[in-house]
Amino acid sequence: MTDWKSISALVNDVKSGETTAQSLVNKSLNKINEAKEYSSILWTLDERAKARAVEIDRRVSSGEKVGRLAGVPFIAKDNFLVFGADTTAASNILKGFKSPYQSTAINKLESEGAICVAKANLDAFAHGSSTENSDFMTTLNPHDKTRVPGGSSGGSAAAVALDLAPFALGTDTGGSIRLPASFCGVFGLKPTYGLVSRSGVIAMASSTDVIGPMTRCVEDAALVLECMAGKDDLDGTTIERDQKSYTELDKATNLRVGVVKEYFAEGVDDGVRKVTMDAIDKLRSTGATIEEISMPTLDLALACYYIICPAEVSSNLSRYDGIRYGLSEDGSTLQDVYTTTRSRGFGDEAKRRIMIGTYVLSSGYYDAYYQKAQLVRTKIVNEFNSAFEKYDVLVGPTSPVTAFKLGEHTKDPLEMYLVDIMTVASNLAGVPAVSVPVGITKGMPVGFQIIADKKQDRHLLSVAKKIEDIL
Repeated sequence: MTDWKSISALVNDVKSGETTAQSLVNKSLNKINEAKEYSSILWTLDERAKARAVEIDRRVSSGEKVGRLAGVPFIAKDNFLVFGADTTAASNILKGFKSPYQSTAINKLESEGAICVAKANLDAFAHGSSTENSDFMTTLNPHDKTRVPGGSSGGSAAAVALDLAPFALGTDTGGSIRLPASFCGVFGLKPTYGLVSRSGVIAMASSTDVIGPMTRCVEDAALVLECMAGKDDLDGTTIERDQKSYTELDKATNLRVGVVKEYFAEGVDDGVRKVTMDAIDKLRSTGATIEEISMPTLDLALACYYIICPAEVSSNLSRYDGIRYGLSEDGSTLQDVYTTTRSRGFGDEAKRRIMIGTYVLSSGYYDAYYQKAQLVRTKIVNEFNSAFEKYDVLVGPTSPVTAFKLGEHTKDPLEMYLVDIMTVASNLAGVPAVSVPVGITKGMPVGFQIIADKKQDRHLLSVAKKIEDIL
């Protein structure tokens, strides 16, 4: 159980004087200190966070206008550029890096009065599904310390589950918000591609990276999205936001729901299947039309993703060369500097993805792998477009399994990649998706995935709220 009120209630308390931004920040920092054993937090921003809290309280007491998130503490994944602490993407190659500017998402939240109190752990450069690929520490699942929290935003999900702050920010390239949200039992939102600016967020795969919130409830996620969404001149991929507020959820009546057949194939844990089907039955009891839909190309989505994603990773990681910023090792030649820096700075998974990505983009293999993957991606997009002509949302489990044991898949990268099998397709198609906690099996949380058409984020949140209310 959380002892945080909803974000809107916290803001009302700050504005009314019932509480102060300083007390909320101190509460969050104390909780972080008490939960160190879970290793969800890399750095705290004590000095800057406390100074911002003092300023917000001053403005409230003097009657000045404060924003929609006034005094609310939050935690950012450590691939967001933030003042007041290192930004490393949990990689040794960026250890000690101080950002010269902040990400647009952080600036927008701060302009509304939110206060970043800490940076969360992640798989280095967001490469992973368990947070075991961090170069600094391994985050533990709040429900069972012997299990992973999911990844790559595992630190953010664990922080929300541990009640360290009312919300946290994550990035979702192939499921990295939804998977840890499922494993940790919190709400995770991946908006439509381009709805939230990626400026100032360390890139993984630029054509699928999406920024979103992890919260305790749908209402809080809608408010955070409302404050972050919209065009940004610093990010040419951003799109226009919904003119209606994302907090103005509709009643989600007369729903047409497609249950994705491929998401219930062999390999889905029996407990996960049962909890998911129970949620679907409860949705049916509200009058929703429930039908099974087959999307055959989804079986190819994972293979497609792990060609396109490493290709973009190999390009994005080329900037870490030991010359411009981050780790720099000595060498007798420029080539030695490059080689030594990258060899010592990158972890095994980053090197693996650089090698795969460089290979599929190389002469002689580009047509055989990368170009074919892009053709498959187009087919996936077309299948989603066809599905949304008939259905309002598509549903299924967020993951085929609950959180697995620490070290269970670390020796087999392919087994680790398979964990993303139900989440990558929505990234390839650019459509919004959420993971809603819907139950427990064998003591571990189960996430229910809901997917909507492009730019239908408000309706997606409305359906998620409906699920939240009936469970």
